[in-house]
Amino acid sequence: MTETTTLLAVFPDLEPAADGIEQLRSLGVADENMNVIAGIPVTEAMLGRPRQWSNVPRLAGGGAVTGFFIGLFLAVGTPNLYPILVGGQPLIPIPPSIVVVFEMTMLGMLIATFLGVFLDSYFPSYSPKEYVPEISDGKIAVLFNCPDKKQKEFVKAMTTLGAESVKPAEVQKL
Repeated sequence: MTETTTLLAVFPDLEPAADGIEQLRSLGVADENMNVIAGIPVTEAMLGRPRQWSNVPRLAGGGAVTGFFIGLFLAVGTPNLYPILVGGQPLIPIPPSIVVVFEMTMLGMLIATFLGVFLDSYFPSYSPKEYVPEISDGKIAVLFNCPDKKQKEFVKAMTTLGAESVKPAEVQKL
C-alpha cells in the first residue's frame, strides 16, 4: 500500500481553485480525497465538483405528509369523535379545517426539515476539523491526499495554477 501525504493548497480566488481541483482530478485524486475550505459559501457547481446528495428533501416531504394527516385528523376526526351540533352549522366547517390542515402540514415539514439538517450535518461533531488562518482573509484552500512519491509533481502543478502556497497539512494549536 502506498503512503500518502495530505497537502494544503491556498488559492487567492475561486477561479484558480476550480482549475486546481480540475488538475487534481487529472492527476488521479478522487473527489472523496479533496476538501475545499472557504470562508464564503461556495457551491459544488462553482468548483466543478459533483453534487452532494442529501436526504433532507425526502425527510421534509415525509414530515409534510405526516403533518397533513395529523391536521386532517384534527380537522375531521375530532369533530366526528366528539360531535357538537350547533343549529345550522355543519359538523366539519370547511374554512377552519383548511387552515388547520395547512398549518399542521407546514409544521410537520418544518420540524422534519430541522431534524434532517441537524442529522445530515453530523452535528455535533467531535472529530478534529481543519482550520487555515488564511481563509479568514478571503482565500480558498484545497486539502487533498497525494502519494508521497508524487508530492513534488502535485506541488508544481498547484503553484503553476496560481496557488499561493502548497505545503503539507499539519495540526496547529488555535
